[in-house]
Amino acid sequence: MAGNEWINGYLEAILSTGASTIEEQKPPQAALRDGGHFNPTKYFVEEVVASVDESDLYRTWVKVVATRNTRERSSRLENMCWRIWHLARKKKQLEKEEVQRVANRRWEREQVRRDATEDMSEELSEGEKIDNVVEIVQCDTPRKRFQRQISNLEVWSDDKNEKKLYIVLISLHGLVRGENMELGRDSDTGGQIKYVVELARALAKMPGVYRVDLFTRQVSSPEVDWSYGEPTEMLTAGADDDEGIGESSGAYIIRIPFGPRDKYLPKELLWPYIQEFVDGALTHILNMSKALGEQVGGGQPVWPYVIHGHYADAGDSAAILSGALNVPMVLTGHSLGRNKLEQLLKQGRQSKEDINSTYKMMRRIEAEELSLDAAELVITSTKQEIEEQWGLYDGFDVKLEKVLRARARRGVNCHGRFMPRMAVMC
Repeated sequence: MAGNEWINGYLEAILSTGASTIEEQKPPQAALRDGGHFNPTKYFVEEVVASVDESDLYRTWVKVVATRNTRERSSRLENMCWRIWHLARKKKQLEKEEVQRVANRRWEREQVRRDATEDMSEELSEGEKIDNVVEIVQCDTPRKRFQRQISNLEVWSDDKNEKKLYIVLISLHGLVRGENMELGRDSDTGGQIKYVVELARALAKMPGVYRVDLFTRQVSSPEVDWSYGEPTEMLTAGADDDEGIGESSGAYIIRIPFGPRDKYLPKELLWPYIQEFVDGALTHILNMSKALGEQVGGGQPVWPYVIHGHYADAGDSAAILSGALNVPMVLTGHSLGRNKLEQLLKQGRQSKEDINSTYKMMRRIEAEELSLDAAELVITSTKQEIEEQWGLYDGFDVKLEKVLRARARRGVNCHGRFMPRMAVMC
């Protein structure tokens, strides 16, 4: 509404209307009290206090008290205006106190983090402190970062060339297939789909990698193409120079059925079915590990070298699978819930409750925190994502992560503290 002029008529209607008349209008269930009896006064107060504009309420009060004839003046209406004004002010005061309380909690949490970082920093030797600073300075130049990444790739190639690694990627939402991707079909089928498919293909071509499985949801709905209902889709064969290529080598899309099989669901509605996906994925991994063991493992199961979750839903699944199989987990957030929640609240178009109802934001943030706790490595796109987005989470602190990494490299006790390493991949 443009204003709250309806308050004038609404006040008078409430005061002059009996409860029986309003009951005939079938009010919403939220307004029913005392075993189904509708209380018009309580319903009115709840509605008005939540949306009242003080200037409109003031004009209503002026209209009442300005009546010259005291017989025509409604003392009940005047008193009602005062009561509603008081309740509205009280409600605003409570909201202000809640905001302050949340801000204080965040400040206290940050203070605890800083204290923990300082305590651990004090225990570092001078040599460790210098090494930590040198590492930070070196990473500031693109040339040094590039050289560092090449060095890591060379180490990978030298150490893993003779191995037959099995890698698992997970990307649950959207429509995933290797050819003729329907990018832009909906908000869930976008850049992440192309990213994970190309990543699976690139990994399968690396020396030392025998098989890559990209897990996603199987969709057998008439709304989408039949190919999204196929259990398995081959993306690429194994490395060309691999002499020991077997029948299971290469990169594959593995579609696991979970949730309603005949419906294509948006990512916000997949949360209740995550455990069902985990059960199906675990069964496939166990069977595939045994099969790979017979082909290249000398009869011993070839377990996944790493499980890489993409986005919060896949991160949640990867964390559970990682714990069940005792396999390292890697996480790529793509976009983060806390950051999106802040942006939506700044727009002022929706309340926190409405945002959570629409986007299941609290469940998403919970999954991201769980993923942070389980991951050994987090892949990011920019340094800004590390500091300004992941820095909003309880499970990550930029300064403390650097201290812990320096201590681990030197073999110094971290006192049980752990934090995933953040890596920027341009």
